[in-house]
Amino acid sequence: MHHHGWWRVDEERRKWQNPEQMLRDTGLKEGDTFIDVGCGYGFFTLPASRIVGTDGKVYGLDVDAEAISIVEKKAHQERLTNLRLEVGKAEDTIFCEACADIVFFGIVLHDFADAATVLDNARLMMKQHGRLVDLDWNKEPMDFGPPLSIRFSEEYAAKLIRASGFAVERTEKMGPYNYLILAETHKQ
Repeated sequence: MHHHGWWRVDEERRKWQNPEQMLRDTGLKEGDTFIDVGCGYGFFTLPASRIVGTDGKVYGLDVDAEAISIVEKKAHQERLTNLRLEVGKAEDTIFCEACADIVFFGIVLHDFADAATVLDNARLMMKQHGRLVDLDWNKEPMDFGPPLSIRFSEEYAAKLIRASGFAVERTEKMGPYNYLILAETHKQ
């Protein structure tokens, strides 16, 4: 993942993005199983852990061992015990089959070497009526975030998601810098 310097400054990011509200708005609730693919420093992972509670489960994956270590320390400080964190590539990782209520991509889908494989893995991990959530950068110039050249437009991301067997439920603007795509599985 490309963790740019601002990732570590949660207070600044919280001025324009509320992870708890966004997660609740996508349907996350107590008792759910949530998978955060490319979890970084836990901006969404830790709030998800608090929302799903002791009856829920949160899986977090990132290629950055330092980021995973920071999330582990924060979780320990908060006494959050429902997390399973791993260092690894999303292309190579399937935490479980048909276990997830939500598989979440928080500003990372553009970072993967093979987004199609990552999305296929997400589909395998999702329950029959699971939901995929893709939050990503608008494809427009701004002073932070990844280079414009590697960002996915909403249309392109939705096309990739559909190609992996998801039905796109809706897309919407999410604050001044991002869009959100919600998709569901169509498993038999």
